Amino acid sequence: MGEIFPKEVGIRTESIALGQFLKFAGIVDEGGEAKRLVQAGDVEVNGETETRRGRKLRPGDVVSFQGKSYAVKADEAP
Repeated sequence: MGEIFPKEVGIRTESIALGQFLKFAGIVDEGGEAKRLVQAGDVEVNGETETRRGRKLRPGDVVSFQGKSYAVKADEAP
């Protein structure tokens, strides 16, 4: 189970691929690592196991990995 309050991660685009989000949020260091974790079923999106690293995430989606949660948030440009 994830944390009670997920860490918010702002994106400046309409959507972001799951693999890219894992790198952007600092969950993984490399794309290959993201690919392995997602394909192994170690990542959840909105409470369901997700095995597609190309899954498009939008503001409001919540990604969970190893008991931690990360909420996708729309980030306003400066």
